[in-house]
Amino acid sequence: MNTTPIIKDVILAPGNGSFFYDDQAAIRAGATNDGFRYVGAPLTPGFKNIRMPSRSLSIGLVLSDDTVVWGDMMSVQYTGAAGRDPFFDLDAVDVFTRSIVVPRLLAVGTSNFVGACDYVLAPLAGKRLPLAVEYGVSQALLRAAAHIARTTLAEVICTDFSLPLPQKPVPIFAQSGDTREINVDKMILKAVDVLPHGLINSREKFGASGETFREFAKWVAARVREIGAPEYDPILHFDVYGWIGLEIGMDAEKIADFIARLADDVRGYRLHVECPADFGSTEAQLEQYAKIVGLLDARGTNARVVVDERCNTLDDIRLFAEAKAAHLIQIKMPDVGSIADTARAVLACKARGVGAYVGGSCAETDLSARAAVNIAVATQADMMLAKPGMGVDEGISIVGNEQSRLLSTINYRRLQNSHCEVEAATA
Repeated sequence: MNTTPIIKDVILAPGNGSFFYDDQAAIRAGATNDGFRYVGAPLTPGFKNIRMPSRSLSIGLVLSDDTVVWGDMMSVQYTGAAGRDPFFDLDAVDVFTRSIVVPRLLAVGTSNFVGACDYVLAPLAGKRLPLAVEYGVSQALLRAAAHIARTTLAEVICTDFSLPLPQKPVPIFAQSGDTREINVDKMILKAVDVLPHGLINSREKFGASGETFREFAKWVAARVREIGAPEYDPILHFDVYGWIGLEIGMDAEKIADFIARLADDVRGYRLHVECPADFGSTEAQLEQYAKIVGLLDARGTNARVVVDERCNTLDDIRLFAEAKAAHLIQIKMPDVGSIADTARAVLACKARGVGAYVGGSCAETDLSARAAVNIAVATQADMMLAKPGMGVDEGISIVGNEQSRLLSTINYRRLQNSHCEVEAATA
């Protein structure tokens, strides 16, 4: 008799993400702040206001042993922008999930994670399911497989992708949000591996010719030296949301010149610059980013280009990795879809000698963040985002503690197995 738990029912629970959805097009067009909100008319379809609270939809799989395992569906802060799926509409996602996804879930086995994802997340009429749906459903399926195997989520990934069990932690990257100076101090005092992001998402924050941004970068480097421990040597990672191109010009050589000057500004630290420009399409982004990477490499600078916009799905990530159109690729998990594809994306980057950054969004949830840690650690990504939220402390705690618990659990089992082998050999 087969006693492997099956899915006997599905529960949906609406919830909240940990930050807001922002209309990137309206912000780039010059929307002004009024306190925490933006003033003006939204430009991206689906937005009723330029800044709206992020939402989530939890999906619970009720297994035949009455265990309920969960995953969370949601989008990213800049939902609907740069080739991403349309604005995350919770009601529409609820209807779609009930009508299309639930019947598939009730017909699938749960012990094989990758196989279950392939079945449940198969395209509909030749088109992929909404990527937010893929993301949340795959989290729940991974937790179901881990429950059946009585292992961690990471161990399921290692088994399904024939990977060795991880032994090393993955560096953690924290983002500041708009409360830059205070949050940079928090990151330094907590000795975060990679910092500070900076949220350089407007002309005001970037400054004429980028001078405001350059002064901020120099301040971060000086602050690390001022209040950090003597041995503290973080990577400095700034996300500029395309503003180098918007302000300096959409020319690869000019952009490389600016990044090289910035590297000189923070000499002594490895520099990451995320999304230096948005060239408007995946094809243009591939071509121009490859030029920027080549120019920087030829100069021998320690600056590294990180791609985000226009590099969304697993297919996109493979294209950028093959073209060496970035030094580091953000694998933005809600945009990638199935977390099985995030694992594949990390492995694709590593196979081609390109850095793999398991990212995501401040608009995610604690549940999706913990699943992300398991994927990043199992595949030994180069770094992972401290998420969700913009408060710094919460993301560092959720991601850092999950990683610590995970590695401690795996190490405990490794030692137990070693003891058993010794006892068997001496019996």
